[in-house]
Parts: sequence; C-alpha cells; structure tokens
Amino acid sequence: MRLLVVDDDPKLRSYVCSGLEQSGITCESAADGQTALDLLKNDTKGFDLILLDIMMPAKSGWELLADMREQGRETPVIFVTARDSVEERIKGLKLGADDYVIKPFAFTELLARVEVVLRRRRALPPIEFADLRLDLSRRRVQRAGSDVDLSPREFDLLLALARADGKVLSRVDLLRDVWGIEGEPQTNLVDVHIGRLRRKVDAHGPSLIHTVRGEGYRLAVAG
Repeated sequence: MRLLVVDDDPKLRSYVCSGLEQSGITCESAADGQTALDLLKNDTKGFDLILLDIMMPAKSGWELLADMREQGRETPVIFVTARDSVEERIKGLKLGADDYVIKPFAFTELLARVEVVLRRRRALPPIEFADLRLDLSRRRVQRAGSDVDLSPREFDLLLALARADGKVLSRVDLLRDVWGIEGEPQTNLVDVHIGRLRRKVDAHGPSLIHTVRGEGYRLAVAG
C-alpha cells in the first residue's frame, strides 16, 4: 500500500509517515497542494490514498481536491485538518473527500480511518440500470459494454439519477445533492449538465435520461 501525506507542517508529516511505515505502508509526502499536484502528474505507480491538509501555501487542500476530481483522479482522500466546523466538513465531502479527521488525532484512529476508506472503496458494488453500469469504486461508466467518458460532475449527476431508481428528481433535488446548492436559484446548471450527459450516455443506445415536464429528470427505459 502506498499513501501520500500533504501538509505544510514538517513535524506532522514526519509523525504520520513514520507511523504508516511502521504499519508496513509506503509513505511519500508534500508540503503544499501545488507540490502534491505536480507529484501526482509525474507519478507512474499510483497512490492508494491521500491524507490532505486544508490550509497550505501555493494551493489549498480544497483547491487540490477540486483539481484532482476535475482531472478525473479518483484516488481516495481523507482530509486531516484543524478546521472542524460542520460547514467545512460538508464542503470537503461535497468536493469528493472520503472522510474527515480533525487535528489533533490519535494515530490509531487515523490508521483505522484509512483502512475503512480503502475497504469501503474496494467493496462498493456497481449500480446497474438497464444496460448502464456504474462502477462506484473506480467511478467509471459503461453503456451496453462500451466505456462512457464522464467528468466527475457528470458522474455524480448520473449517480444521483441511478440511485433514484426511476423516480423523478427535481432541479432543486439535483442542485442540492450534486452541487450542494440549497434553495431554488436562477441557474441552468442542471439543464446544461443533463444535456451533456444525454449526448454521452444516450449515444450508446435508446434514451435512458428523460425530462418529466414541470417536474425534473429521471432514468427510464423507453417503451
């Protein structure tokens, strides 16, 4: 197993890497988000998980995670930070983090969180709807056996529709569940992304993504 620790505190990086290595886990580290992103771009082996601080120079943990997910990098991430408000924890999870550990922490708890995240990622069963298959562990989509290349946001939108299992989801539902936006703002975010999703998913077979006029969207088999 190979982990990346990203934190601007050299003592914490040393402490965490030492504990991981004593547990038989290979550890590499970076002092800020930009260094970590450069490391990820040049890495050929792949990391099993990233432990990520939030407030760092050059590029914050928020920015690094957003960049990773936009680039399609689905490496599991656990935020390890002193920022402990509920709003910040929700923000981290909405950005695509798998867990959130508050400093100071016991190393045994951190190690347990690492093991749980990795076990959960590996054990997630796929979601299937008609000939559509969503691999939740790798965040990959297939339609009729063909790969469908989706952005992270498009994947999250399709996942929300698939989990609804044919029920209609309103624009308000999707804005809340996919973008973390509450209320009913004047935005066409949902419509734009639904259009992109249709062009990609429904190019491989009969239409699955349907508009229910005045209500929202749903997955359904035509006919």
